Amino acid sequence: MRFQVPQFIEVEDKIFGPLSLRQFIYLAGSAGIIVIMWALLPLPFFFVILLAAPIAGLGAALAFLKINNRPFINILESAFSYALSNRLYIWKKRDKKVEAKAVQEVVGHISPLSVPTLSENKLKDLAWNLDIKESIYSNKLQQK
Repeated sequence: MRFQVPQFIEVEDKIFGPLSLRQFIYLAGSAGIIVIMWALLPLPFFFVILLAAPIAGLGAALAFLKINNRPFINILESAFSYALSNRLYIWKKRDKKVEAKAVQEVVGHISPLSVPTLSENKLKDLAWNLDIKESIYSNKLQQK
């Protein structure tokens, strides 16, 4: 039994001529805001155009602009969430002289730890023993 697998699922359907529903809503919304602003604000036509240009630009950017194959609305959402969120700065420059004195004070209170040392011969013996034991056990498993 064969099933048809949908392809090109990232491409939106064109509903209003060359525009998808989302693009049409962005453009119609910005045009509606501009018309309402022109009808309600008692400003000369030149000032209305100056106020309408950024709104029209935002509507066009929302409808058509993609940055790194991501829609502009996602970029705006990321920008607002970054601007409104708390930021944690990990690296901060500190004075090295003060840190060195603090470390010396702490080290002076702690007793020195004894760390066992391995000579080169002991290390070779240990590696040789591990290799031999590994080969012995692998031979037993192969014989079974």
